[in-house]
Amino acid sequence: MFIEDLIIKLSEIIENRLNQSILISFQEYLLKAGIFTLASQLLSIVIILYLAFIILFSLISIVFSFNLLISIVSAIFIPTIAIALILFVKIERRSSEIESSIPDFLRQLSSMLKVGLGLENALVDMSNHGKGPLYGELRRVAVEIRMGKSLDESFNNMAMRLNSKDLERSFKIILNAHKSGGSLSDVIIDVSDDLRAMLVLKRERKAGVMMSVMFLLIASTFAAPFALGMVGVYSSFMIELGKGGAICEIAPLAAEIYLIIHSILAGFLIALIMYGDLRKGLRYSIPITCSAFLIFYLINNFGAGFFGLV
Repeated sequence: MFIEDLIIKLSEIIENRLNQSILISFQEYLLKAGIFTLASQLLSIVIILYLAFIILFSLISIVFSFNLLISIVSAIFIPTIAIALILFVKIERRSSEIESSIPDFLRQLSSMLKVGLGLENALVDMSNHGKGPLYGELRRVAVEIRMGKSLDESFNNMAMRLNSKDLERSFKIILNAHKSGGSLSDVIIDVSDDLRAMLVLKRERKAGVMMSVMFLLIASTFAAPFALGMVGVYSSFMIELGKGGAICEIAPLAAEIYLIIHSILAGFLIALIMYGDLRKGLRYSIPITCSAFLIFYLINNFGAGFFGLV
């Protein structure tokens, strides 16, 4: 098909022109999200998607007399945000799934050690017969060990890929017990119980703060943009009556700036409440800002007609 041939040709161009270190880094990022497509092929699909959006938005701007530059910027901005959010969500979901399955995996590993298998042999055997993202990571660990990497390095790489401090700490305890020659199966059972307790605490914390998070989401995605949009409607109404001043003219711009700042801060606050980590705030700030700005735009431009003010 034409699309498949185009993707293959674009993929070859990207592989030849783009720095290999960038491609490798992006491929690692895709693996974190559980996407097993070649990075060059996915970038080719993204380029085609950009072109399709640019053509579509350009036609819409011509038909409805929108600003062409704004349409083109939107055609680039919307797919970029959508792809970034999809990757963020898939990485978060995959990491959560792996973390939730780790305690049962460790108990199974402890049982295999008790019957006399070595740690490396037990891991290889479990990776060959298990299903799910955790066992996919274990298969990668087994391949790295066969290629000459040490068990410590392979497990550390796995913990870094999953970006989980709990898993990193647990693997360090297991590897230290393995080096010291202690009762590894008992240590693994203790680590499993500890991780299970941590997961229960995380669920309880999320349940306890959910009301605050919902309040912030409603306030930042609907209440604030609706109120600020009505400020723009009122300002336009006063200007049409001939009673508007400098404040009425600058009010919509000030409302937009405030809305963007408010949405970004709300996203970081949600991340702080749910995870205690401000670095995760960007994945909430971006969709909140886009949703809030869309509602603000609709109210600011069409609210006057809806409420019968024009």
